[in-house]
Amino acid sequence: MSSSQSNPAPLSRSFFYQNATHSYTIKWTSLGSPSSPPLIFIHGTPWSSRVWVPYALALSRQFHVYLFDNPGFGDSPLEQPLPSTPADFSKSEVERLDADLARQTEAFAALFKSWESDEEQGWKDRKPHVIAHDHAGLMSLRAHLLHGCQYASLCLMDVVAIGPFGQSLFKAVAKKPEYFEALPDMTMDGVLESYIRQAAFKELSKETMEMLKEPWLREGGKKGFIRQLCQANSRNTDAVEGRYQEVGESMPVKIIWGENDDWIPVETAKRLGEALKAKEVVTIAEAGHLIMYDQPAQLGVELGRWLTLV
Repeated sequence: MSSSQSNPAPLSRSFFYQNATHSYTIKWTSLGSPSSPPLIFIHGTPWSSRVWVPYALALSRQFHVYLFDNPGFGDSPLEQPLPSTPADFSKSEVERLDADLARQTEAFAALFKSWESDEEQGWKDRKPHVIAHDHAGLMSLRAHLLHGCQYASLCLMDVVAIGPFGQSLFKAVAKKPEYFEALPDMTMDGVLESYIRQAAFKELSKETMEMLKEPWLREGGKKGFIRQLCQANSRNTDAVEGRYQEVGESMPVKIIWGENDDWIPVETAKRLGEALKAKEVVTIAEAGHLIMYDQPAQLGVELGRWLTLV
């Protein structure tokens, strides 16, 4: 069963983008009235927009909510190199992954600006609120600082945005990706499930676990999952980290962090809050990296309160 078949908010629309080296197809949808204030959810890795669906459905009563899957995640296919791309465009697999998320951010910025300029979307002169998780934090910051995407507010949850980065699994996979690609499907399924389980403080339901695993269990999914682990090992914030204070000066910023995040320590929340001049930093007890499943009610309150105040 594809993710769209069981998804109460299927990504029924497609955005096509092409730059000098790659082409992209991004699946997306919007919920709520176009006359309502725009709100964009951005997912991280190895997730998809499915992690946001309950919040998107609830908030679509007051906001025009946008959901999309980043290239290579969920229902959006991997970016495709153009025939004209030089053979030496990348010297290694890790370089080809563009670890600082530059290409993914460029594609998101193009999608953002297509919504912004589309009269049917109804933005007019309004700026959207943005909620980002995991590597979407770095994406949202790059899109704002390097691509001119303007937000009404920015809420960052357990994000990749300030170093150091990398887990032992990331490092192991990046050294020998071909070894992990050769693992039997059953073994790879176990690695995937263990990896996802580590992101949560509480036990995930079987239904949730299967939903999170499903995109990576499709044909070609194993290679895609390994690709994301390699990418996660080499993230780079050099292009934007020195400018973080500009973000808090141009919009209200809120940071939400799980106190039991085993992927990115909770101490990072305070450091990032200071760097961004955040208006508010909140930590949530008994929550790991996947706050939306560990403490869904408390997260819903935090998001609703933030969007009401800003």
